[in-house]
Amino acid sequence: MPLAEELLGSAAVAALADCLDRAGRPHDAKAVRTCGKRLDGLALRERSDLVRDVLTASLPEGYAATQTVVRTALADPGFTGWMIWPVTEAVVTRALEDDDPDSFEAALHLLAELTPRLTAEFAIRRMLRADLARTLRVVQRWTDHPDEHVRRLASEGTRPRLPWAIRVPGLLTSPELTRPVLDALYRDPSEYVRRSVANHVNDISHAVPDLAVEVAAGWSAAPDEHTPRVVRHALRTAVKKGHPGALSLMGFEPATEVAVLGPQLDEDRVAVGDEITFAFDVANEGAAPAKLVIDYVIHYQKANGSTAPKVFKLTTRTLDAGERVSISRRHSFRKITTRVFHPGAHALELQVNGEVRGRAEFTLLAPS
Repeated sequence: MPLAEELLGSAAVAALADCLDRAGRPHDAKAVRTCGKRLDGLALRERSDLVRDVLTASLPEGYAATQTVVRTALADPGFTGWMIWPVTEAVVTRALEDDDPDSFEAALHLLAELTPRLTAEFAIRRMLRADLARTLRVVQRWTDHPDEHVRRLASEGTRPRLPWAIRVPGLLTSPELTRPVLDALYRDPSEYVRRSVANHVNDISHAVPDLAVEVAAGWSAAPDEHTPRVVRHALRTAVKKGHPGALSLMGFEPATEVAVLGPQLDEDRVAVGDEITFAFDVANEGAAPAKLVIDYVIHYQKANGSTAPKVFKLTTRTLDAGERVSISRRHSFRKITTRVFHPGAHALELQVNGEVRGRAEFTLLAPS
């Protein structure tokens, strides 16, 4: 992933200042250009918030005047990229503090114009928090927009667990509110939009898996050529967690006639920074082919001595009647930024069609 300074660094801020200069706003340009020197040590969102605050403070009072400046800048093809994030946030700030109630919906329309230049998915979260029902009414109309970026904004901006974005309590407690948006977009002609829709449903599956499966089942009943792929991506977490409805919808029935031998580990002790190899056999003892999704689970030790499971995708296989396969994989314990390894007792389990099969314990050692 690129570093914050590579996305919204001094170069992007300087480019934004140049755009403001060309839009006839030299005072605003000077203020923005100066704040580029204050970005060091700040995370990406902190950088966006800083530029937003400087930009908002320098722009003329009122939403209407801010909108005029932004629309003038939109005529500039250089007004694009990561500089757009703080601009969208400034638009929302002005709209939410404006006394004119029409400014709210006007700001949503301006976000739709800005989103093709980068994305307005982060800024729209504050609109959703301010008035969820009103924002969703506008968002629903975007599902018919001719620009794929705007249609994607309808799905991406309303995701319950959108990365880097502030949470919207109403979307977390009532994820069904966005179902009309998703139902309108799951057969969108753009892969860019369909992937967002699938990610949105995957977000829902973390908290309300039954709803995610219900939505995906409805799509499967009225599919196009892209729907199976969208459903697979939408239910990936539910499948990894062994949700019966998700497994059944994907064609993975209970593996009652499938035998699993293993897992066997090459070592029962592995150091942080190294890897462990495991192997196992799977046999279909039934009289019909068996469609299998095979994952594995690592039970990581936590700082307090308890363990927490993490499911990893392994393979999908269809075994003919009487067929037996041997499978081996390596799992790495190299240091990564998203996980802290705690030495101590760990375990590895296999999971076949959502059902745990076999367990092997091992000890994770401090780095050698």
